[in-house]
Amino acid sequence: MNVALLGFGTVGQAVARLILGSSAPLTLTHICNRQVARKRVEWVPSSVAWTERFEDLLGPDVDLIVEVIGGLDPAGRYHRAAIAAKKSVVTANKQLIAHEGGEILRLAAQQGVHFGFEAAVAGGIPVIRAIREGLAGDSLKRISGILNGTCNYMLTRMEAERISFDDVLADAQAKGFAEADPTDDLDGYDARAKLCVLARIGLHVALRPDDVPCRSIRPLKDVDFIYARRLGYTIRQVSHVECHADGNGRAVDAAVEPALVKSGSVLSRVRGSENLVLTVGERGGETGFFGRGAGGDPTAVAVLSDVLTIARHSSPPGWFEVADDRPATVESRRAFPHYLRLVVRDKPGIIAALANALARHELNIDAVLQEGGWPKESLPFVVTLEPARRDLVDRAIDEIAPLDFHVERPVCLPIVD
Repeated sequence: MNVALLGFGTVGQAVARLILGSSAPLTLTHICNRQVARKRVEWVPSSVAWTERFEDLLGPDVDLIVEVIGGLDPAGRYHRAAIAAKKSVVTANKQLIAHEGGEILRLAAQQGVHFGFEAAVAGGIPVIRAIREGLAGDSLKRISGILNGTCNYMLTRMEAERISFDDVLADAQAKGFAEADPTDDLDGYDARAKLCVLARIGLHVALRPDDVPCRSIRPLKDVDFIYARRLGYTIRQVSHVECHADGNGRAVDAAVEPALVKSGSVLSRVRGSENLVLTVGERGGETGFFGRGAGGDPTAVAVLSDVLTIARHSSPPGWFEVADDRPATVESRRAFPHYLRLVVRDKPGIIAALANALARHELNIDAVLQEGGWPKESLPFVVTLEPARRDLVDRAIDEIAPLDFHVERPVCLPIVD
């Protein structure tokens, strides 16, 4: 099989090394990248053609195109052109699959070409194939887990070493775990795209990424880990999507947000840049997939695995069953206990004012916690709430936030099992 590589960054270079070192009958024919003169490296054989023109990959000497440039455009145009030219495609592009996956999967099925995107979710963990093939006999009703290695690295560092958010972000950027602009990671957009891909494959629902609530990890402080530990919990960025119990496959509960998870639970044991995907089926119960979720090498392993699978199978799989683009409705119906951290200028009557405001939204206080030793002019304390829907809690916070004793806006996290 002749393979062309579109993109030669960290992942692209790792993919090229794996292809060149593979014992399988694979030939790397082209490398396409912008400013290709600056990308040339000595370890790539002279037989490989370097180009800046995507059209050069559409000739008869290329069987399969690996796309690792990311983003929606021009990647989407390149995918459509490759499929129209009867080229099989392998990609690591989670955003493209999340936003335009239905159309692209239909085109691949219509043209009779292979389309692989194992690397779009959870790095080197073969979760797409495992869900689509290994769990095909079950009917999945929930998918959840930890899908962003950057956030998990930062949160586990804050948990273990009690360092500030800004310091741990700078460390993650210095080590290459976080981009210079870390918005997609910190604010949940990266994990949200992966969750939409998993929902399409596992639950057969099309989620519009913009419909899935995302909450950032930016407001978290080291004090949150102190209080979480006192409660018997720690904090992780958790993604979940679940079909509603009424059996309506077009209505789901979905979110990406930092949450308190029980210490010792499977979510709490995910460390560093690792990822975890948990599925719950009607018959098979819970199944977990765990491993390295970030970095060039794990992602390249997933890419090459798709390439090898395509090389071994002459008949491409049909994608029609997961190519439905009728959008699912996201409705938050589940009730969780909540952790509410406030930082206030201490004075009498604060708890009474909070209790009255919460009661107006039919929210009950479960406990109040206050660690000693903090200055009165900037005093952090925590209120835990009995189970409630997040929209009710958010409305209560909007009412509470303008009260004059706050030093900063309250931080709210669900407490999940």
